[in-house]
Parts: sequence; structure tokens; C-alpha cells
Amino acid sequence: MDAIKNPFVPGAGTSPPELAGREVIIETATVSIKRASLGNQSRSQMLLGLRGVGKTVLLNHLDDIAQQNQHITSFIEANENINLIEVLQSEIQQVLKKLSRIEAIKDKAMRGFSVLKSFLSNFNFEISGISIEIEPELGSADSGKLESDLSELFVILGELAKEGKKPWTILIDEVQYLNKTDLAAFIVALHKCNQKNLPILFFGAGLPQVAAMSGDAKSYAERLFSYPSIGALTEAEAAKAIKNPIEHLGESISDKALALIYQKTKGYPYFLQEWGSQVWDHAISGSTISKTDVINASQQVFDHLDHGFFSVRLDRLTNAERDYVIAMASLGNGPYKTPEIAAILGKKNSALSNVRQGIINKGMIYSPTYGELHFTVPLFDDFLRRTFVQHHFIQRTI
Repeated sequence: MDAIKNPFVPGAGTSPPELAGREVIIETATVSIKRASLGNQSRSQMLLGLRGVGKTVLLNHLDDIAQQNQHITSFIEANENINLIEVLQSEIQQVLKKLSRIEAIKDKAMRGFSVLKSFLSNFNFEISGISIEIEPELGSADSGKLESDLSELFVILGELAKEGKKPWTILIDEVQYLNKTDLAAFIVALHKCNQKNLPILFFGAGLPQVAAMSGDAKSYAERLFSYPSIGALTEAEAAKAIKNPIEHLGESISDKALALIYQKTKGYPYFLQEWGSQVWDHAISGSTISKTDVINASQQVFDHLDHGFFSVRLDRLTNAERDYVIAMASLGNGPYKTPEIAAILGKKNSALSNVRQGIINKGMIYSPTYGELHFTVPLFDDFLRRTFVQHHFIQRTI
């Protein structure tokens, strides 16, 4: 096939040619976005799933839908070092600038800048981008209590958005990296706006533990958000994700080839794009892509994933953390019981708590239930087994 016309685009957050299997989630979110545009009560969403299932792709898609419906949007990608409130204040400045261009609320938007300046002065954030001529509004969002001050600031923004008929949609990727204090304050602020039916909408995405994190931060978060699960595609959905882009370009693929791709990818969207891309490049133009083409492309896919997608994540771990995840993989398919992992390493389970927590903090594993662990990266255990475990090699003993 012509590599220039290859429709498949493996990459972090890159939109695939066919966004299969996510129709219900997109439809539900679109309804919330359109309800907010009409001033109706809307429910925010927290998308939960492992890595490589397309959460970032969905957030980007919802960002586009929100903008198409005249929302002001703020997209934030969290990381291990993020200060959410500091990032939010920068986004709020941009929102106020856009609202201040609406003639009917121009003067009220200036008040928003005053309240923001008051808020910033109490939390040691650099006040930049706000005119020195704007005075802080004393007595507004300046108590020094983050939850109440951020809520007051959000309510003012929500009132401006409502009067200006410009809803504000906030999208945050990798929510699991937010600290509990920031997350709690953010949830309280959203809750206050929701109670007042103000058009501030939130779409978040994160690893499966985010639901528990949100509940721990504020118990009512489970009622404030819906938590759609983003998982692997069914075989029919995976076939659609591969087959439709190929046929759109006038080529074809056999059912046996599709079945083998599904078997190797287990339906995870990122891996579907990797296999689709390599299979396309290995196939002969004008002929139906066959099972043999998939077999011929597979080793190159594994090499590409092992030296890129998987190894980059493994390289983030310390030697002790590497040995821990290799021990996990040696037990077969997860979830994994922590005492069994400790036994493989010849250590007491309690002695490994810091190592275990370090891997969780790096977003490599999570705890689906008490005393159990699982990988956040699909097929990562397969990578570890074929790279380390099958050679009976653990680099170091913890």
C-alpha cells in the first residue's frame, strides 16, 4: 500500500480515522454541552480507563464539540508536578478576556478581573497579565480559604458566562496527578456552580482510581459527575476501526486478518492503530489485506512498541520498581495479589510499600481492590514477560 496514504495514526492523543465504539459517550456529552448552551442543568463527566484506550482523543473531540456550540474551553493536561490552581488562574484570565469582548457584560467582566486579582493576592501566585490599573475587590475571594475563595470566583465566572451566553467548559486530562487539596477545591467550586445552574461544565479523564480519589476528596463527587468507563473495543467495534478507513481508500481487508489483529491487540485503540499502520505498509496495493500480511507485520509492531511505547514507561522506574513490575508480570495475567508479588521477590509485603506506592504515583499500576494491583498500560505484562521473565532475568533484587 502507499505509505503516504496510510490512514492509521498511532500517537498520544492523536485522533484515529474512525472513532469507533464511543458513540454513546460522545452523544451523552454532546447533550450536556447543548443543555449548557441553552442554560439548562448539565452533568459533568469523568472518563475512566487504562492508558491507550483513547481518553485523550475523546477529550479533544469533546473540546471540539464544545467550541462548535460556542463554549469557551480550557484544556489542561495534568502531570506529576502540576499546581492546578496556578494553571486554572491563567485559564481564568483567558476566559475573562474573551467574556470582556461581549459588549453587554464588558463592565461586569472587569469586576471579574478585580475578584481574580483579589484571589491571587492571597495564594502567593504571580499576578501577571492583569492590568495594574485594576484594583483587587476587597472582601471577594480573599478569605485565604481555597475552597470558598475558588468557589466564589467560579460563581462570578459562571454568572458572567450565563449573562453573556458563553458557557465555559473545562477539560482536564490525567486527573490522577492532581493533589487532594486542589481536587477538593475544584470539586467544591463546580458543585457550587451546579447548585446555582451556572454554565460551567467539566470533562475529566484519568486512570480507574480517579473515581475513588474524587470520592475521597468530596463525598458528593459521585453524584456531581458521571463516570463512564472507557475500555477496549469489542471485536465488532475493532473491526470497524480498522476496516472502514481501509475501505474508504478503496482497499480491502479479509475477516481473518481482522480477527488476528483483534487477537493481538485485544481491542485496545492505540494498539489497533499501531497494527493497522504496519499492516497497511506491509500489504500490496490492489490486493485484499490478508492474515499473512498481519503475521508479517507483527514482529515489526512488537519491535516498535517494545522500543518505544513500553520501554519509555519502563525507563521512568527505579531499579527496585522495575523488579517489582517484572515480578508482577511473572505471575501471569492480573490482577495480582501483593503478598504473591512479595513472595516472588523474597521480601515481606510491608517492606515493599514504598516501592509499590512509587509505581502507583508514576501512573504505572493501580489498585482495583484492596490488596490487589494491576497495570495501567494494557499488554505491558506481555512486554515484560517476553523481554525479561521468559529469560528468567530480574535485573536486581530489591
